[in-house]
Amino acid sequence: MATQEKHTGSVLDTALLWLAIAVLCASIFGYYWFEPTHTDLVRVLGMLGGAVVAVVIALQTTLGKTGWAYARGSRTELRRVVWPTRRETVQTTLMVVVVVLILAIFIWALDIVLAWGVQLLTGR
Repeated sequence: MATQEKHTGSVLDTALLWLAIAVLCASIFGYYWFEPTHTDLVRVLGMLGGAVVAVVIALQTTLGKTGWAYARGSRTELRRVVWPTRRETVQTTLMVVVVVLILAIFIWALDIVLAWGVQLLTGR
């Protein structure tokens, strides 16, 4: 049985992704290269501009389009979430705190009992 690999991208997609990485690296390099001659605002705007160009280039690939579709789908699902009210959040938080305290006291008591048992067995 021969297994077949599924190729989701092309050479052009790979080249575009490498170009996007190169543009991003160049914008970061430029931020530090122009430190003595330009203000922070100009350098940050240049780096952000380079990042935007890199994202636009990456979005032209199959991987970029798939990632963008995933982000849009996640946003749609996030809008469907029914968020708890403030009262429900406070009640749940208090229940968690109480359970943690009870468990901490139980583990502390178990530690005391086990330490006492070890002292009895070892004679210390």
